[in-house]
Amino acid sequence: MAIRFTSILRDLIVEGSRFQVLYDKYVKPNKETRKGMMPFNVLFEIIAADPTSRVPEGMEAINAKPEDMEKVKIGKYTQWILKNFTTPNIDLSSGITDPNSPAVKQAIKEYQALFLEDLYKVTGDLMKFERFKNRLPQEYRDINKLTPETLYDQVKDFSLEKTKATADEKKEASTSYQHPGAEEVKRFGNWTVVKISNTGQIGKDAACFYGGYYLEPQKGETRWCTSSPGLTWFDRYIKDGPLYVVIPNSPTKFTGSMDVGEKTGLPALRYQFHFPSNQYMDPADRQIDLVKFLQDSEEGLREYFKPQFMMGLSQNNGEKVSVNYPGDSASKFIALYGFEEFFDTLPENIKRLEFTHKGGGQAFNLNLPERIGDFKQLSALHLVGCVSKIPDSICNLKELKFLSLPDNPNLQPLPACLADLPKLSIINIKNSKLDGTIPDALRQRAERDGNFFIFDQK
Repeated sequence: MAIRFTSILRDLIVEGSRFQVLYDKYVKPNKETRKGMMPFNVLFEIIAADPTSRVPEGMEAINAKPEDMEKVKIGKYTQWILKNFTTPNIDLSSGITDPNSPAVKQAIKEYQALFLEDLYKVTGDLMKFERFKNRLPQEYRDINKLTPETLYDQVKDFSLEKTKATADEKKEASTSYQHPGAEEVKRFGNWTVVKISNTGQIGKDAACFYGGYYLEPQKGETRWCTSSPGLTWFDRYIKDGPLYVVIPNSPTKFTGSMDVGEKTGLPALRYQFHFPSNQYMDPADRQIDLVKFLQDSEEGLREYFKPQFMMGLSQNNGEKVSVNYPGDSASKFIALYGFEEFFDTLPENIKRLEFTHKGGGQAFNLNLPERIGDFKQLSALHLVGCVSKIPDSICNLKELKFLSLPDNPNLQPLPACLADLPKLSIINIKNSKLDGTIPDALRQRAERDGNFFIFDQK
C-alpha cells in the first residue's frame, strides 16, 4: 500500500512541476532578450491541443492564468507539439542561410501563425494516432519520429466516427449542388462555383455541407476547418469575405477510391477559395497553385474570379496598393491577367503604390506604362527589383513626393523632367544601375535645393 501511495505521490509531484518546467523554458523572460519564446496564452493553447491533456471545462486561453495550471493535467504529446512549433523546418532553398536574417525570422513567424491556426487539425490527428497507432507500421508508432505532415499521412485513412447520408441526399447533392445558406453563382462546362456569404448559422451549415463535415478526403469529403460543425473557424473567415467552393460537374476522385463524398454525395475533388486570406485549398486543406489551376481550367472560370482579385488589390479606401511579388493575391492577378490589366484596375485616387519583387518566381523588368501619369494624387512610388524604364508621363504627377527605385540593376536613365516636379523631395536608387541614371537636371536641383535628396551608392 505504501508503494502505491509513493507512486501516486511521485506522479502528482511530476504533474505539478511539469507546467513550471514548460513555463520557465518557453514563457519566462531570459536575461539576454528579456522576453520568453512565447506568451502564456500560446503555451496554454498548445497544452490544450494535446488530446491527452485534461483541462477543466470552461478554462480557455482568454481566461486562463499561470496560477490556474495546477488544475491542468499536461498530456503526453505536449512536448511533441511544442517541438514542432518552436523548431519549424523552414525552406532555405532561396539561398538564405543566416538564421537571424529578417527573411528567416519572418518565415518562422508566418509558420507559427499558421501552426496555431491549424492546431485543431493536430488535435484530431493525435486522437487518431492515440487510438489507432497499433495498426500503423512499426516505424510510425513513435510520435517523436513524425512531423505534423507525416502524422496526417499515416492517420488520414482512419475515422473517429462513422456517418452515412441517405441515397436521396446523395442523389440530390450530386446533381443540384444546392444547399440553404449558399448560392450557385455560375455553372460552366466543367465546373460550378458556389458562393457562401451568409455570416449566420445558415451560412455555417452550408460551409459544413460543402466541406463534408470534416470527414476527411478518404471519405470523399474534405479537411477544411470551416466545415467542422463544432469549431469557430467559419466565423473567423466569413467576416472578412465570402467563401467560394469550386466543384467539378461530374464525380471526380481526389484520393483513394471514392469519387463522391460519403456524407454529401458531392464530387470528392473540390476546392475552397477565400480571397481575403489568400487561401486556395484542396480537399486535404493544402494550398494549390491557383495560377496554374486557373490557367489550365476553362477561360470562363478564370474571368469569373477576376473581380475578386481586384477587390484585394487596394487598402485604405483605394489610396494604397501594395504588391509583394510573387507571393500575394495581387501577384496572382498579374500572373493571370498581365501588367497592363493590373494598371487598368488601379483606383484613380491612389496615393501610394508599392511593388516589391522579393525574388523567386519568374524574373522580369517592368516598363512602367504611360498610364502611370494618370494617377494625379500619387505621392509615393516604390518599385523594388522589378522596373527598368520610367516613362516621361511620370512628370504629370504634381503630388509626387517620394520616388524609390532600389535594387533595379537594369534601370534606364530617369526622365529629366522629374526635376520640375514641385513636391518631389526624395529619389532613392540604391543598388540600382548608376551610369547615366540620374540626369544632370536632377543633380543640379539637389545641389541648389536643400529639401531635395538623391540616395545612391555614392
